[in-house]
Amino acid sequence: MNVYEYLCKEASRITKESLRDLKDRSYWERTEAERREIFIKMLGLTKNLGRACEPVKPVVTGTFERKGYRIEKLHFQSMPGLYVTGNLYIPDSEKHIPGVLYLCGHSPDQKYHYQAHARKFAQLGFVAFIIETIELGEIRGHHHGPYHYGWFNWYSMGYTPAGVEVWNAMKAIDILQSRPEVNPSKIGVTGISGGGSISWFTAAVDKRVGAVAPVCGTATIESHVCKHTTEEHCDCMFWINSHMWDLTDVGALIVPRPLLICSAEKDWMFDIQSVRLTYNKLRRLYEVMELPDQVALVETPGGHSYHERSRKAIFKWFLKYLKGIDLSMEEIGDIDESPPSQETSDSLKVFNGKIPIDERVTTIHEFFTGKPEVPSISSAEELEDYRGRLKEALLAETFNAFPKKACNIDVEIKLMQEEGGLQGYLIAFTPEENLRLHMHAILPSSRPKKILVIPTSSARSISFGDPLVQGSPWAKVFVELRGVGETSWSQDFQWFIRRASMLTGRTIASMRVYDLLRALEALESFDWFDKKGMALMGSGEMAAVVLYAALLDGNVRTLVLHEPPATQNVRSNPDGTGSALEMLNCLRYTDLPYVAGLLWPAELVFLGPRPDAYSWAKELYIRLGSPGLVRHIKNIGELS
Repeated sequence: MNVYEYLCKEASRITKESLRDLKDRSYWERTEAERREIFIKMLGLTKNLGRACEPVKPVVTGTFERKGYRIEKLHFQSMPGLYVTGNLYIPDSEKHIPGVLYLCGHSPDQKYHYQAHARKFAQLGFVAFIIETIELGEIRGHHHGPYHYGWFNWYSMGYTPAGVEVWNAMKAIDILQSRPEVNPSKIGVTGISGGGSISWFTAAVDKRVGAVAPVCGTATIESHVCKHTTEEHCDCMFWINSHMWDLTDVGALIVPRPLLICSAEKDWMFDIQSVRLTYNKLRRLYEVMELPDQVALVETPGGHSYHERSRKAIFKWFLKYLKGIDLSMEEIGDIDESPPSQETSDSLKVFNGKIPIDERVTTIHEFFTGKPEVPSISSAEELEDYRGRLKEALLAETFNAFPKKACNIDVEIKLMQEEGGLQGYLIAFTPEENLRLHMHAILPSSRPKKILVIPTSSARSISFGDPLVQGSPWAKVFVELRGVGETSWSQDFQWFIRRASMLTGRTIASMRVYDLLRALEALESFDWFDKKGMALMGSGEMAAVVLYAALLDGNVRTLVLHEPPATQNVRSNPDGTGSALEMLNCLRYTDLPYVAGLLWPAELVFLGPRPDAYSWAKELYIRLGSPGLVRHIKNIGELS
């Protein structure tokens, strides 16, 4: 099975399993808080929502009156330096009325482009708050990290711009609720495209949202991967899918509140079949909750855009569920985008080009989810405790996609060789169903106890060995991991693989960690394998793989690192080529130098120069002392 078939299989499994068992009403009520906490974590919001924050203080920079309503231009800081710009549309002479938060899609000049929607809400008796995204607001941040720039380290950081947009939306709801004109118990959220996706996410996280209507922002994980729609999507469309959720799992957090799904039948980015599947699954859940009328689907002709039918349906939905008014489509009417009714772009601007010097919008991705704390360890007991807790966290949030039940490893010697006092074995094994990998063992006839296991990045190394280890008297096992040799893929496909893998709860590196762990298991079936004399060696990006494999395995006695990356917090190439170091959420908990130190008392060997970042590991080894040892060697022949 090639990598695309594998990812499609896993994506299809995620979609198929989501809401497969609807259980009963009590289950959904009983587990709601726990499920919401999982989603909050996948958005990278846990630390921020758990932190005491100052009340949001909006700053109004201008107001102008129009017939029946007024517009306030304002900005607020959802956290220090994270500025959000928006316009507030307030009807005249109305008090204690519902508020609607409008979330913008990926159109430039957002407050101008979507103003007719906010204006119509005001004319219907809602206070409407339209806020801009960090990608296309007056201060330009970044949504397209992995998509455009190769910032796949976002996955390691557990960062998605969706988390920032949900955070900003929640702070905007704070502002709506603080307004004297607004009934704080009647809040609606809607938006299109990226704004449609964030409407889903905000309503799922924030129970204050009383009704929601996402437009052109609905799809399954299966459709994103198997129909390649992920290639069309900004990174803000996705949560970090460490728990392998589908959108229906997100929607289950909205149930039983009113949910109107609007989608176009020929949307370039959101497959209508997956929209229908999402709706039908959620409709059955609403039936379990005995509220079948509180979910609906509106399909419109054409591509990725609004339609008169969807706009009127949204207005009708919010009038019904937020104001208790049931009007016909004709009575409601549509938006007015005629030139005389439109405000100019400049008139709606909040900063008028004068960007605050303390803004952190452009760098929010660097600090939003935080960095791992430097471990404080002074004894072997503290190390053991810390290591155990770290492994538990990583298995839950980084390696959660590891199969819960390992398949039959099916070890097979496919070829035996002998020449010049050496014996060779070509060994096949199955780390996961329908995935066959190989390793090539080269042993002196004397069957030495010391064995060097080397995950290789080159198919040639399987047959010809690696020049790095020439001269070592140790037995050597060259392991073919996913993406090497028979399972390799073209580099021009790697951009897709890296993004699609995240959607299925894994990464290239985490899949390789699992492959290596199963390879070590396969070697145990041979009498010439002795874990007490086994060493793991990794070079370059494979050094990250062996570090985590050694941590999880717990039995590696020697680890050899050649040119190990200083950190996993490094950017990649914009086209997705090059080293793939990312592992979901790992940088919330640890980093490579810390993992190296936590391997004490295993022997830690640096082949060639050691990056300065690993000084912490060396200092920890010195602090804890024997039997742990850090060594530096210039060539593999020095490895005793």
